[in-house]
Amino acid sequence: MTLVEIGYFAMAAMLALILLGVPIGWAMGLVSLAGEIYLTGFTPAAAKLSLTFWENGSLYVFIALPLFLLMGQLAYRTGITEDLFDCFHKWLGHMPGGLAVASVVSNAAYGAVTGNSVASVATMGPMVMPQFRKYGYNLSLATGTLASAGTLAVLVPPSTLMVIYGVWTETSIADLFIAGIVPCVVLTITYCVALAIACQIKPGLGPKGPKYSWGARIRSLSRLAPTVAIIGIVLGGIYGGLMTPSESAAVGVFGVLAIAAAMRRLTWGAISKSLKDAVRTSGMVFVIVVTGVTFSRFLMHTHVTENAIAVINGWGLGSTTLMLALFVLYFLLGAALDALGMMILTLPFVMPLIIHLGVDKVWFGIFLGVMMELAAVSPPVGITVAVMRSVAPDVSTSAIFRGCYPFLALTILLAALLIAWPQLALWMPAQMR
Repeated sequence: MTLVEIGYFAMAAMLALILLGVPIGWAMGLVSLAGEIYLTGFTPAAAKLSLTFWENGSLYVFIALPLFLLMGQLAYRTGITEDLFDCFHKWLGHMPGGLAVASVVSNAAYGAVTGNSVASVATMGPMVMPQFRKYGYNLSLATGTLASAGTLAVLVPPSTLMVIYGVWTETSIADLFIAGIVPCVVLTITYCVALAIACQIKPGLGPKGPKYSWGARIRSLSRLAPTVAIIGIVLGGIYGGLMTPSESAAVGVFGVLAIAAAMRRLTWGAISKSLKDAVRTSGMVFVIVVTGVTFSRFLMHTHVTENAIAVINGWGLGSTTLMLALFVLYFLLGAALDALGMMILTLPFVMPLIIHLGVDKVWFGIFLGVMMELAAVSPPVGITVAVMRSVAPDVSTSAIFRGCYPFLALTILLAALLIAWPQLALWMPAQMR
Protein backbone atom coordinates (compact mmCIF):
# COMPACT_ATOMS: atom_id res chain seq x y z
CA MET A 1 0.00 0.00 0.00
CA THR A 2 1.06 3.59 -0.60
CA LEU A 3 1.41 6.04 2.28
CA VAL A 4 -1.90 7.70 1.41
CA GLU A 5 -3.70 4.33 1.31
CA ILE A 6 -2.24 3.47 4.72
CA GLY A 7 -3.53 6.78 6.06
CA TYR A 8 -7.06 6.21 4.78
CA PHE A 9 -7.00 2.64 6.09
CA ALA A 10 -6.00 4.00 9.52
CA MET A 11 -8.95 6.42 9.42
CA ALA A 12 -11.33 3.56 8.65
CA ALA A 13 -9.84 1.49 11.48
CA MET A 14 -10.22 4.36 13.94
CA LEU A 15 -13.88 4.90 12.99
CA ALA A 16 -14.51 1.17 13.34
CA LEU A 17 -13.05 1.22 16.87
CA ILE A 18 -15.25 4.19 17.80
CA LEU A 19 -18.35 2.40 16.49
CA LEU A 20 -17.37 -0.64 18.58
CA GLY A 21 -17.46 1.56 21.69
CA VAL A 22 -13.77 2.32 22.18
CA PRO A 23 -13.36 5.86 23.62
CA ILE A 24 -12.30 8.26 20.88
CA GLY A 25 -9.06 9.23 22.60
CA TRP A 26 -7.88 5.65 22.90
CA ALA A 27 -9.03 4.85 19.36
CA MET A 28 -6.95 7.70 17.90
CA GLY A 29 -3.97 6.84 20.09
CA LEU A 30 -3.95 3.12 19.28
CA VAL A 31 -4.38 3.61 15.55
CA SER A 32 -1.73 6.33 15.24
CA LEU A 33 0.76 4.37 17.36
CA ALA A 34 0.16 1.15 15.39
CA GLY A 35 0.49 3.08 12.13
CA GLU A 36 3.75 4.71 13.16
CA ILE A 37 5.15 1.34 14.31
CA TYR A 38 4.22 -0.15 10.92
CA LEU A 39 5.89 2.71 9.04
CA THR A 40 8.97 3.46 11.14
CA GLY A 41 9.36 0.72 13.76
CA PHE A 42 8.67 0.55 17.48
CA THR A 43 11.46 2.77 18.83
CA PRO A 44 10.87 5.81 16.55
CA ALA A 45 7.09 5.48 17.06
CA ALA A 46 7.45 5.39 20.85
CA ALA A 47 9.81 8.37 20.70
CA LYS A 48 7.27 10.36 18.66
CA LEU A 49 4.47 9.53 21.09
CA SER A 50 6.48 10.47 24.17
CA LEU A 51 7.62 13.71 22.52
CA THR A 52 4.02 14.62 21.68
CA PHE A 53 2.96 13.99 25.27
CA TRP A 54 5.79 16.15 26.56
CA GLU A 55 5.26 18.99 24.09
CA ASN A 56 1.54 19.30 24.78
CA GLY A 57 1.63 18.42 28.46
CA SER A 58 4.15 21.16 29.15
CA LEU A 59 2.32 23.91 27.24
CA TYR A 60 1.96 26.85 29.60
CA VAL A 61 -1.40 27.89 28.13
CA PHE A 62 -2.81 24.40 28.76
CA ILE A 63 -2.67 25.12 32.50
CA ALA A 64 -5.79 27.25 32.02
CA LEU A 65 -7.98 24.21 31.35
CA PRO A 66 -7.78 22.39 34.73
CA LEU A 67 -7.85 25.70 36.57
CA PHE A 68 -11.03 26.89 34.83
CA LEU A 69 -12.58 23.47 35.53
CA LEU A 70 -11.60 23.75 39.18
CA MET A 71 -13.02 27.28 39.36
CA GLY A 72 -16.39 26.03 38.07
CA GLN A 73 -16.45 23.08 40.45
CA LEU A 74 -15.69 25.30 43.44
CA ALA A 75 -18.45 27.72 42.42
CA TYR A 76 -20.89 24.81 42.25
CA ARG A 77 -19.82 23.17 45.52
CA THR A 78 -20.01 26.44 47.45
CA GLY A 79 -23.55 27.32 46.35
CA ILE A 80 -22.79 30.31 44.12
CA THR A 81 -25.00 28.83 41.37
CA GLU A 82 -28.01 28.74 43.70
CA ASP A 83 -27.57 32.47 44.31
CA LEU A 84 -27.63 33.09 40.57
CA PHE A 85 -30.92 31.32 40.02
CA ASP A 86 -32.54 32.84 43.09
CA CYS A 87 -31.82 36.35 41.83
CA PHE A 88 -33.00 35.78 38.25
CA HIS A 89 -36.08 33.93 39.49
CA LYS A 90 -37.13 36.92 41.58
CA TRP A 91 -36.72 39.30 38.66
CA LEU A 92 -38.11 37.17 35.82
CA GLY A 93 -40.28 34.48 37.41
CA HIS A 94 -43.55 36.42 37.12
CA MET A 95 -43.37 36.55 33.29
CA PRO A 96 -45.02 33.96 31.01
CA GLY A 97 -42.46 31.15 31.07
CA GLY A 98 -40.49 33.24 33.55
CA LEU A 99 -39.00 30.28 35.37
CA ALA A 100 -37.67 28.88 32.07
CA VAL A 101 -36.33 32.31 31.10
CA ALA A 102 -34.60 32.59 34.49
CA SER A 103 -33.01 29.17 33.99
CA VAL A 104 -31.65 30.22 30.57
CA VAL A 105 -30.09 33.40 31.95
CA SER A 106 -28.75 31.50 34.98
CA ASN A 107 -27.14 28.90 32.70
CA ALA A 108 -25.47 31.62 30.63
CA ALA A 109 -24.15 33.30 33.79
CA TYR A 110 -23.00 30.01 35.30
CA GLY A 111 -21.28 29.17 32.02
CA ALA A 112 -19.17 32.28 32.59
CA VAL A 113 -17.86 30.60 35.73
CA THR A 114 -17.62 26.93 34.79
CA GLY A 115 -17.18 27.03 30.98
CA ASN A 116 -18.59 23.51 30.70
CA SER A 117 -22.01 22.60 29.28
CA VAL A 118 -22.30 19.21 30.98
CA ALA A 119 -21.45 20.78 34.34
CA SER A 120 -24.06 23.48 33.73
CA VAL A 121 -26.86 20.97 33.09
CA ALA A 122 -25.76 18.67 35.91
CA THR A 123 -25.73 21.64 38.30
CA MET A 124 -28.81 23.60 37.25
CA GLY A 125 -30.99 20.57 36.49
CA PRO A 126 -31.43 19.18 40.02
CA MET A 127 -31.83 22.72 41.37
CA VAL A 128 -34.46 23.98 38.90
CA MET A 129 -36.53 20.87 38.05
CA PRO A 130 -38.36 20.88 41.43
CA GLN A 131 -39.41 24.47 40.69
CA PHE A 132 -40.69 23.52 37.24
CA ARG A 133 -42.77 20.74 38.81
CA LYS A 134 -44.03 23.02 41.56
CA TYR A 135 -45.44 25.57 39.11
CA GLY A 136 -46.85 23.01 36.69
CA TYR A 137 -44.56 23.51 33.71
CA ASN A 138 -44.76 21.22 30.69
CA LEU A 139 -41.96 18.74 31.44
CA SER A 140 -40.85 18.44 27.81
CA LEU A 141 -40.39 22.22 27.64
CA ALA A 142 -38.72 22.29 31.06
CA THR A 143 -36.16 19.56 30.38
CA GLY A 144 -35.53 20.75 26.82
CA THR A 145 -34.88 24.27 28.10
CA LEU A 146 -32.34 23.10 30.67
CA ALA A 147 -30.57 20.75 28.24
CA SER A 148 -30.35 23.47 25.58
CA ALA A 149 -29.46 26.36 27.89
CA GLY A 150 -26.56 24.37 29.29
CA THR A 151 -24.89 24.46 25.88
CA LEU A 152 -24.45 28.24 26.14
CA ALA A 153 -21.34 27.49 28.21
CA VAL A 154 -19.61 26.46 24.96
CA LEU A 155 -19.55 30.09 23.77
CA VAL A 156 -19.39 32.19 26.91
CA PRO A 157 -15.88 32.70 28.34
CA PRO A 158 -14.09 30.90 29.88
CA SER A 159 -15.29 28.03 27.66
CA THR A 160 -13.14 24.94 28.17
CA LEU A 161 -13.74 23.84 24.58
CA MET A 162 -12.45 27.20 23.36
CA VAL A 163 -9.32 26.67 25.46
CA ILE A 164 -8.79 23.27 23.83
CA TYR A 165 -9.41 24.68 20.35
CA GLY A 166 -7.01 27.55 21.03
CA VAL A 167 -4.26 25.24 22.25
CA TRP A 168 -4.73 22.77 19.41
CA THR A 169 -4.84 25.36 16.60
CA GLU A 170 -2.46 27.91 18.17
CA THR A 171 -5.18 30.57 18.19
CA SER A 172 -5.36 33.37 20.76
CA ILE A 173 -7.55 32.14 23.62
CA ALA A 174 -8.23 35.74 24.66
CA ASP A 175 -9.58 36.50 21.17
CA LEU A 176 -11.72 33.34 21.23
CA PHE A 177 -13.17 34.28 24.62
CA ILE A 178 -14.15 37.79 23.56
CA ALA A 179 -15.43 36.62 20.16
CA GLY A 180 -17.93 34.27 21.80
CA ILE A 181 -19.64 36.96 23.87
CA VAL A 182 -21.85 38.58 21.20
CA PRO A 183 -23.09 35.27 19.68
CA CYS A 184 -23.79 33.95 23.18
CA VAL A 185 -25.75 37.08 24.15
CA VAL A 186 -27.71 36.93 20.88
CA LEU A 187 -28.56 33.27 21.42
CA THR A 188 -29.49 33.81 25.09
CA ILE A 189 -31.85 36.66 24.25
CA THR A 190 -33.35 34.67 21.38
CA TYR A 191 -34.00 31.70 23.66
CA CYS A 192 -35.65 33.94 26.26
CA VAL A 193 -37.86 35.78 23.74
CA ALA A 194 -38.95 32.50 22.14
CA LEU A 195 -39.87 31.05 25.53
CA ALA A 196 -41.83 34.14 26.56
CA ILE A 197 -43.78 34.19 23.28
CA ALA A 198 -44.53 30.45 23.36
CA CYS A 199 -45.74 30.61 26.97
CA GLN A 200 -47.79 33.74 26.27
CA ILE A 201 -49.57 31.95 23.42
CA LYS A 202 -49.96 28.69 25.37
CA PRO A 203 -49.94 29.51 29.11
CA GLY A 204 -50.10 25.82 29.99
CA LEU A 205 -46.54 25.35 28.74
CA GLY A 206 -45.07 27.67 31.36
CA PRO A 207 -47.42 29.35 33.87
CA LYS A 208 -46.43 32.60 35.52
CA GLY A 209 -44.65 32.36 38.84
CA PRO A 210 -45.01 34.55 41.94
CA LYS A 211 -44.32 38.27 41.66
CA TYR A 212 -41.80 39.47 44.24
CA SER A 213 -41.69 42.96 45.68
CA TRP A 214 -39.17 45.49 44.44
CA GLY A 215 -37.44 45.31 47.79
CA ALA A 216 -36.94 41.55 47.48
CA ARG A 217 -35.66 41.93 43.93
CA ILE A 218 -33.17 44.63 44.82
CA ARG A 219 -31.92 42.67 47.84
CA SER A 220 -31.41 39.62 45.60
CA LEU A 221 -28.96 41.58 43.45
CA SER A 222 -26.40 41.30 46.23
CA ARG A 223 -26.34 37.55 45.58
CA LEU A 224 -24.98 38.24 42.09
CA ALA A 225 -21.92 39.94 43.53
CA PRO A 226 -19.76 36.76 43.80
CA THR A 227 -20.38 35.78 40.17
CA VAL A 228 -19.85 39.34 38.90
CA ALA A 229 -16.62 39.55 40.91
CA ILE A 230 -15.31 36.25 39.50
CA ILE A 231 -16.17 37.18 35.91
CA GLY A 232 -14.65 40.62 36.42
CA ILE A 233 -11.43 39.12 37.76
CA VAL A 234 -11.06 36.61 34.91
CA LEU A 235 -12.10 38.71 31.92
CA GLY A 236 -10.93 42.02 33.31
CA GLY A 237 -7.47 40.60 33.93
CA ILE A 238 -7.22 39.20 30.41
CA TYR A 239 -8.55 42.18 28.48
CA GLY A 240 -6.98 44.74 30.75
CA GLY A 241 -3.62 43.31 29.73
CA LEU A 242 -2.80 42.39 33.32
CA MET A 243 -2.86 38.60 32.98
CA THR A 244 -2.64 35.81 30.46
CA PRO A 245 -5.59 33.35 30.31
CA SER A 246 -3.62 30.86 32.43
CA GLU A 247 -2.80 33.47 35.04
CA SER A 248 -6.39 34.72 35.11
CA ALA A 249 -7.60 31.15 35.64
CA ALA A 250 -5.31 30.78 38.66
CA VAL A 251 -6.43 34.14 40.06
CA GLY A 252 -10.06 33.12 39.39
CA VAL A 253 -9.64 29.97 41.48
CA PHE A 254 -8.14 32.03 44.30
CA GLY A 255 -11.03 34.50 43.94
CA VAL A 256 -13.67 31.76 44.30
CA LEU A 257 -11.87 30.38 47.35
CA ALA A 258 -11.65 33.84 48.94
CA ILE A 259 -15.32 34.67 48.22
CA ALA A 260 -16.54 31.28 49.48
CA ALA A 261 -14.44 31.63 52.62
CA ALA A 262 -15.81 35.14 53.25
CA MET A 263 -19.35 33.76 52.85
CA ARG A 264 -18.48 30.89 55.24
CA ARG A 265 -19.31 28.28 52.63
CA LEU A 266 -15.83 26.86 52.08
CA THR A 267 -15.33 23.36 53.49
CA TRP A 268 -12.65 20.73 53.05
CA GLY A 269 -15.28 18.45 51.54
CA ALA A 270 -16.10 21.02 48.83
CA ILE A 271 -12.41 21.52 48.05
CA SER A 272 -11.75 17.76 47.91
CA LYS A 273 -14.68 16.99 45.62
CA SER A 274 -13.86 19.93 43.37
CA LEU A 275 -10.25 18.82 43.00
CA LYS A 276 -11.24 15.22 42.22
CA ASP A 277 -13.77 16.23 39.55
CA ALA A 278 -11.41 18.77 37.96
CA VAL A 279 -8.55 16.25 37.83
CA ARG A 280 -10.78 13.53 36.38
CA THR A 281 -12.13 15.78 33.62
CA SER A 282 -8.73 17.31 32.88
CA GLY A 283 -7.17 13.86 32.50
CA MET A 284 -9.86 12.78 30.05
CA VAL A 285 -9.44 15.96 27.99
CA PHE A 286 -5.64 15.67 28.01
CA VAL A 287 -5.78 12.13 26.60
CA ILE A 288 -8.13 13.21 23.80
CA VAL A 289 -6.10 16.30 22.90
CA VAL A 290 -2.72 14.54 22.89
CA THR A 291 -3.93 11.51 20.94
CA GLY A 292 -5.66 13.90 18.53
CA VAL A 293 -2.34 15.66 17.90
CA THR A 294 -0.64 12.27 17.49
CA PHE A 295 -3.25 11.17 14.98
CA SER A 296 -2.96 14.48 13.10
CA ARG A 297 0.80 14.05 12.77
CA PHE A 298 0.33 10.50 11.54
CA LEU A 299 -2.04 11.75 8.83
CA MET A 300 0.54 14.34 7.80
CA HIS A 301 3.18 11.58 7.69
CA THR A 302 0.99 9.56 5.31
CA HIS A 303 0.14 12.68 3.22
CA VAL A 304 -3.60 12.17 3.76
CA THR A 305 -4.04 15.83 4.70
CA GLU A 306 -2.29 17.02 1.54
CA ASN A 307 -4.34 14.60 -0.54
CA ALA A 308 -7.62 15.78 0.99
CA ILE A 309 -6.72 19.44 0.37
CA ALA A 310 -5.84 18.68 -3.25
CA VAL A 311 -9.11 16.82 -3.81
CA ILE A 312 -11.25 19.58 -2.26
CA ASN A 313 -9.34 22.27 -4.15
CA GLY A 314 -10.24 20.40 -7.32
CA TRP A 315 -13.90 20.94 -6.50
CA GLY A 316 -13.38 24.71 -6.70
CA LEU A 317 -15.26 25.48 -3.46
CA GLY A 318 -15.22 29.02 -2.13
CA SER A 319 -15.01 29.78 1.59
CA THR A 320 -18.79 30.25 1.96
CA THR A 321 -19.58 27.01 0.11
CA LEU A 322 -17.02 25.19 2.25
CA MET A 323 -18.61 26.55 5.43
CA LEU A 324 -22.03 25.31 4.30
CA ALA A 325 -20.52 21.90 3.56
CA LEU A 326 -18.86 21.85 7.00
CA PHE A 327 -22.17 22.86 8.56
CA VAL A 328 -23.78 19.73 7.08
CA LEU A 329 -20.78 17.59 8.09
CA TYR A 330 -20.79 18.75 11.70
CA PHE A 331 -24.55 18.49 11.96
CA LEU A 332 -24.35 14.83 10.87
CA LEU A 333 -21.35 14.08 13.10
CA GLY A 334 -23.16 15.66 16.04
CA ALA A 335 -25.74 12.89 15.81
CA ALA A 336 -23.05 10.29 16.54
CA LEU A 337 -20.22 11.95 18.51
CA ASP A 338 -19.88 14.17 21.55
CA ALA A 339 -18.68 17.74 21.04
CA LEU A 340 -15.06 17.26 22.12
CA GLY A 341 -14.65 14.07 20.11
CA MET A 342 -16.19 15.73 17.05
CA MET A 343 -13.81 18.67 17.31
CA ILE A 344 -10.59 16.71 17.81
CA LEU A 345 -11.52 14.13 15.17
CA THR A 346 -12.12 16.71 12.43
CA LEU A 347 -9.53 19.40 13.12
CA PRO A 348 -6.64 17.46 11.49
CA PHE A 349 -8.52 17.59 8.17
CA VAL A 350 -10.44 20.83 8.48
CA MET A 351 -7.82 23.26 9.77
CA PRO A 352 -5.48 22.96 6.76
CA LEU A 353 -8.47 23.76 4.52
CA ILE A 354 -9.48 26.69 6.70
CA ILE A 355 -5.97 28.13 6.64
CA HIS A 356 -5.60 27.47 2.90
CA LEU A 357 -8.79 29.41 2.09
CA GLY A 358 -7.87 32.27 4.43
CA VAL A 359 -10.78 31.77 6.84
CA ASP A 360 -10.19 33.53 10.17
CA LYS A 361 -9.29 30.95 12.84
CA VAL A 362 -11.04 32.93 15.58
CA TRP A 363 -14.25 33.07 13.55
CA PHE A 364 -14.04 29.37 12.78
CA GLY A 365 -13.58 28.60 16.48
CA ILE A 366 -16.88 30.35 17.25
CA PHE A 367 -18.60 28.66 14.32
CA LEU A 368 -17.32 25.32 15.61
CA GLY A 369 -18.60 26.22 19.08
CA VAL A 370 -22.10 26.77 17.68
CA MET A 371 -21.91 23.42 15.90
CA MET A 372 -20.85 21.79 19.16
CA GLU A 373 -23.93 23.32 20.79
CA LEU A 374 -26.02 21.61 18.12
CA ALA A 375 -24.22 18.31 18.74
CA ALA A 376 -24.97 18.48 22.45
CA VAL A 377 -28.76 18.38 21.85
CA SER A 378 -28.92 16.40 18.60
CA PRO A 379 -30.40 12.88 18.65
CA PRO A 380 -29.48 10.14 19.18
CA VAL A 381 -26.43 11.01 21.37
CA GLY A 382 -27.17 14.50 22.77
CA ILE A 383 -24.78 14.57 25.73
CA THR A 384 -26.68 17.28 27.63
CA VAL A 385 -29.93 15.41 26.94
CA ALA A 386 -28.38 12.29 28.48
CA VAL A 387 -27.40 14.30 31.55
CA MET A 388 -30.90 15.77 31.76
CA ARG A 389 -32.38 12.29 31.50
CA SER A 390 -30.42 11.25 34.60
CA VAL A 391 -31.69 14.34 36.41
CA ALA A 392 -35.34 13.74 35.42
CA PRO A 393 -35.66 9.94 34.97
CA ASP A 394 -39.45 10.15 34.77
CA VAL A 395 -39.24 12.18 31.55
CA SER A 396 -38.56 10.10 28.43
CA THR A 397 -35.57 10.81 26.21
CA SER A 398 -37.89 11.48 23.26
CA ALA A 399 -39.80 14.07 25.32
CA ILE A 400 -36.56 15.86 26.23
CA PHE A 401 -35.49 15.90 22.58
CA ARG A 402 -38.89 17.32 21.60
CA GLY A 403 -38.33 20.12 24.07
CA CYS A 404 -34.90 20.78 22.51
CA TYR A 405 -36.06 21.04 18.89
CA PRO A 406 -37.14 24.72 19.01
CA PHE A 407 -33.78 25.66 20.55
CA LEU A 408 -32.04 23.49 17.96
CA ALA A 409 -33.73 25.50 15.19
CA LEU A 410 -32.70 28.81 16.80
CA THR A 411 -29.08 27.63 17.07
CA ILE A 412 -29.10 26.63 13.39
CA LEU A 413 -30.26 30.18 12.58
CA LEU A 414 -27.30 31.56 14.57
CA ALA A 415 -24.91 29.34 12.59
CA ALA A 416 -26.40 30.65 9.34
CA LEU A 417 -26.09 34.21 10.62
CA LEU A 418 -22.42 33.65 11.46
CA ILE A 419 -21.74 32.40 7.93
CA ALA A 420 -23.61 35.31 6.35
CA TRP A 421 -22.18 37.95 8.73
CA PRO A 422 -18.77 36.94 10.18
CA GLN A 423 -18.46 40.28 12.01
CA LEU A 424 -20.97 38.97 14.53
CA ALA A 425 -18.03 37.08 16.04
CA LEU A 426 -15.11 39.23 14.87
CA TRP A 427 -16.31 42.71 15.81
CA MET A 428 -15.45 42.55 19.51
CA PRO A 429 -11.92 41.11 19.09
CA ALA A 430 -11.23 43.88 16.55
CA GLN A 431 -12.44 46.51 19.01
CA MET A 432 -10.30 45.08 21.82
CA ARG A 433 -7.22 45.16 19.62
